[in-house]
Order: sequence, then structure tokens, then C-alpha cells
Amino acid sequence: MTLVLAIDTATPAVTAGIVAVGDTIATLAERLTVDARAHAECLTPNVLAALADSGKSMSDLDAVVVGCGPGPFTGLRVGMATAAAYGHALDIPVFGVCSLDAIGRATQGDVLVVTDARRREVYWARYRDGVRIGEPAVSAAADVAIDGVQAVAGSPTHAAAFGLPVIGPEVPSSRELAAAVPDWSADPGALVPLYLRRPDAKSLAERGLA
Repeated sequence: MTLVLAIDTATPAVTAGIVAVGDTIATLAERLTVDARAHAECLTPNVLAALADSGKSMSDLDAVVVGCGPGPFTGLRVGMATAAAYGHALDIPVFGVCSLDAIGRATQGDVLVVTDARRREVYWARYRDGVRIGEPAVSAAADVAIDGVQAVAGSPTHAAAFGLPVIGPEVPSSRELAAAVPDWSADPGALVPLYLRRPDAKSLAERGLA
């Protein structure tokens, strides 16, 4: 059995859970706080609370899995930096997965998964029986092709704009984050954030002031 710390901060939800990965995947404990402005404040307390709820300690962990987006720059940075820090401190591997996959994997049929990209846009990807079809993207909801889509999962507010049945889950879960790792025995490689667009902050050179 592999004991995994699962983290995601790609949506307004701050998710931290302890998951046992073996022949099956079981969530031992999970703490989730929905607050788009409190990723940094809530993540570590949620991790510690999930460990306490599961009766485990940091030294029991075998790996970390973290959602790499797509998501806003600040939220992703908090989750991915924290995951990398735990991996380094505990000398355990850190696996990065697409956060949308941790929603889409829990769906059946032809489903569109959307999350808030701000600027009146959504991050989105399409899934068929839980398997992603194509790469994640960001665009206005009106520009997302929905031919053949049966339902929309993810952010309920943004999903409602498509005029299709809105289903769960709304945010990534610890179990599905772990399930999105294709091979726990493989080298996880470097963590790569899926920003899909440049952050709002610009350097002096980018603003023509250098």
C-alpha cells in the first residue's frame, strides 16, 4: 500500500487528503475549504487536520500528488510549492496531475468539465467515460464547442451557462487526484503548472519600462 498526501488549489477549494493506494484507492481523510482568497492560509492546516483525522503522521507518507491546474497563478503556486516542499523535506516523490482530470474521472458519458478562469472565461476539457479527450483549454464559455456533450461538471455557476444538465463533482477530490496518476512506480518528473495563459503581473520589460 502507498500512503499518499493529495493536494489541490487550482479552484476556489483548498483540498488536502490522505489516500491509501493499492489494489483499490481509499480516502482515509480529507479536509476541504472553499475560499478563493485563502489558499495559503488554509492549505497547511488542512493537511495537518487530514493527517490527524487519518491517524497518520508526515513520516508515514510515501508520496505526494498535487493538482497542477489549469488554474490561477497564485492558487497553483501555493499548492505546487507546498507539495514540492513536503516532497523535498520527506524525500518522497511528488506527482503532478491535471486538476480537471480529478473532476472528469468521476463522471460517465460525454461530459464537459469547467472551472472558473476569471476574466469571464472558463478552464475546460472534455471527457468520455472519465477519460479526457484532448488538451485542457481556456476560453469564453460561448466559444466552447458542446456538440455531443451530455452534461457539465465542475463549477456550478459556470456550468449553468451551457444550458445542459449540471452534475458533480464540483471540485477535485483526493481520491480522484490519486487515481489520475498513471503509474506510481514511474519517475514523476518535474512539476509543470498548467497556467494556459500568462499571469496578470508583468515585468518592467513587458510593460516597456525597462
